[in-house]
Amino acid sequence: MILLLSYQTPVFSKSNSFNDFNRKDLSNYFSGIVAFQNKNISESFNFFKSSKDLLNDHDPYLQRYVNSIILDNNVDQAINIIRKNETKNNSKFFEAYILLALDNLKKNNFDLVESYLDKSLPFANNDGFKLVIFETLKQFVYVFKQGKIQSQKKNYGNLTYISETFQRCYLNEENTGSYFFNLINNSDGDYSRYIHFYLNYLISIGNFKEVENIANDLNIINTPILLSQTKLWIENKNFNEFEKIFSCKNHNDLVGEFLFLISNLYSSQNDFQNSNIYLNLSNYLNPKFKFNLSLVAENYYLNNDFDNAKDILKNFDEKHQFYYWFRIKKEAQILIKQEKETQALSYINEKFSKIKNPNIKFLFEMGDFNKNLKQYQSAINFYTTVIESLDSNSKEIPDLLYRRGGSYERLGDYINSDKDLLEALSINPDDAYTLNYLAYSWLERNFKIPEAIEMLERAYASKSNDPYIIDSIGWAYYLTDDYSKAEPLLRQAVELMPDDPTVNDHYGDILWKLDRKIQARYFWNNVLNFEDTDADMKKKISIKLSQGLSNS
Repeated sequence: MILLLSYQTPVFSKSNSFNDFNRKDLSNYFSGIVAFQNKNISESFNFFKSSKDLLNDHDPYLQRYVNSIILDNNVDQAINIIRKNETKNNSKFFEAYILLALDNLKKNNFDLVESYLDKSLPFANNDGFKLVIFETLKQFVYVFKQGKIQSQKKNYGNLTYISETFQRCYLNEENTGSYFFNLINNSDGDYSRYIHFYLNYLISIGNFKEVENIANDLNIINTPILLSQTKLWIENKNFNEFEKIFSCKNHNDLVGEFLFLISNLYSSQNDFQNSNIYLNLSNYLNPKFKFNLSLVAENYYLNNDFDNAKDILKNFDEKHQFYYWFRIKKEAQILIKQEKETQALSYINEKFSKIKNPNIKFLFEMGDFNKNLKQYQSAINFYTTVIESLDSNSKEIPDLLYRRGGSYERLGDYINSDKDLLEALSINPDDAYTLNYLAYSWLERNFKIPEAIEMLERAYASKSNDPYIIDSIGWAYYLTDDYSKAEPLLRQAVELMPDDPTVNDHYGDILWKLDRKIQARYFWNNVLNFEDTDADMKKKISIKLSQGLSNS
């Protein structure tokens, strides 16, 4: 508690009424801060609610309280609280003005939207994300008010291009299709999500032939969940499903999609709190697009908030096959995180068995699920079913052979493993990960060492920043007694993956060979303390620690 008080002292110094705080209110507020910082959203909301008498007194209280309400997905309530406190100094913060702007956006009062955005600017200057939000929302409002694209505006690269694409769709400009086409073919990143919106646009203008052509080209195994559901709608001629969730003629839908993009940016920085805030604001503007809630569930899952994750997952039912499958997988993954692997496997097998005619994406992902749980024979069976259902020229075949070959290797079936991996390489001879896997397997078996090193050097030339490939080639040099080449590579691998048991074990081995035995023991000891270290490795490490390498 002393640490918490010390940490909060600068905040309290802003208030002149500290001595007037009710002791119970203050205790609830502290509890709210702790729960909020620990990302326990429901608990923090309850604590903040019970200390609401501080609304008029404590500057940061209102901001934390409002954020907790947004995180609890009660955006209307958050707006009402800001509106009631609008004239008070403690309501002057960025999210407060954004809330009021969005409230007026829903009421089509664009002048007030613009006014509140202008008021938010002083609170955005020290935060890059907030500046992007401010500038982009201003650009959207200009389009809604003036009926044209703003000519002079700040450019945030691809983010600005995405926003302008949707703005042109809103204005029904002739070059909208070209903007979407250029966006989804941009090589700077993965913009596959926007294929869905391009298809939505094409449907709105009646270009069903192009819609079907694009859908036919979608690889259902590796497409994101939204595109998998999109492809299914098109195959079933359910074109009306698109407008049920989004229309680029609806300004709320457009801004909602922009806020979803902001939520993704925060999530990519592991800022799950702000990610969920902006995702709930997105949902407030466009509650029809409930598929976006999958990101909320993912954020809660990554933050180990499993109860909230499961509550969000209830939004996905059998009506939308791919999102229901996402729910089943995520519920099983939660069980795994709770160290209930047997229960997780039983759960997903039971749910899978009830799916009539499961598509190849489900079969493929069942293979991955079983492989991750070391159920290698089951994984092989699923991968084989998928391979046999595909055309022999399918682009997915090499990856499936790689996965099945890896499963055979884990079972010690090296004949079938080598057969699959070599066949995958015959199709994609320069695939770094297949080269790495096969070569490492040969090294471990002391088999075809020169060929293995040659393959690893090719893999390393292609993926010189991949820590697994760095470790593999370093280990290859170690096994051939080329310690001067091995040490810097294995050191680099352990720097990139400091918590990986195998990498630490390998680096300990090379240090021992270089007569740096104290350091070697340090890295071997690390292996014993890692959660991912299995029993066999712990046994081998214990022998190394007591007897050195010669008897390990």
